Amino acid sequence: MTVTAIPRVLVVEDEIDLARLIKHALARERHAIVEIATAGDEALARLRSAPPDLVILDLNLPVVDGTEVCRRIRAEPATAGLPVIMLTARSAESDRVAGLDLGADDYLTKPFSPRELAARIRAVLRRRGGAPDPAAYRGRLLTADFDAVTVSVDDQPVRLTRREFELLRCLVDNRPRVLSRDRLLERVWGYGHAIETRAVDVHIGRLRAKLGPAGHQIETVVGIGYRFVE
Repeated sequence: MTVTAIPRVLVVEDEIDLARLIKHALARERHAIVEIATAGDEALARLRSAPPDLVILDLNLPVVDGTEVCRRIRAEPATAGLPVIMLTARSAESDRVAGLDLGADDYLTKPFSPRELAARIRAVLRRRGGAPDPAAYRGRLLTADFDAVTVSVDDQPVRLTRREFELLRCLVDNRPRVLSRDRLLERVWGYGHAIETRAVDVHIGRLRAKLGPAGHQIETVVGIGYRFVE
């Protein structure tokens, strides 16, 4: 399995408010691109059409329950190696053992901390092989530690504003995909923020200038937006 820079996660959870909370929490911290399925049959259909990098699976699901979804994931050659984290209110030791015996990679009980869930996702993907560190970037000139909030170019520290730092992180996390100005506004300024897309261009210009020789790694895609290249 090859994992993208930001993993695609399928959350299978019939409590839609909880599923949206997970999606918002992971997307806000750039931990994952999250899709939602609210029933077992819907999850299986999504898995067949476009397998994600990881599944967060509730057990109490309508139509097809979570245990059966996990069995089918492990039975199908195309998804047999897919990482699965069970997220459920069943907290008894017997339930945890049964979930792990079914083939789950991890088992997290409700209520839970979104930060702990994010950490477990990273740990499972590392164990499964090949998940890059989403908290750091190291290139020929540019080095960024997104946890420590530090950026340097050619080993010299660069001082960025919070907005410039978040722009850089968003572009690096999504490399080499092109992000539209609207998407950057959504990710960096927040949903529905009343601001013109011209502000993105201004901040990108300032960010490039501060990055000096590494600024060319932020490419303009005419008529669309920007992307970060190696």
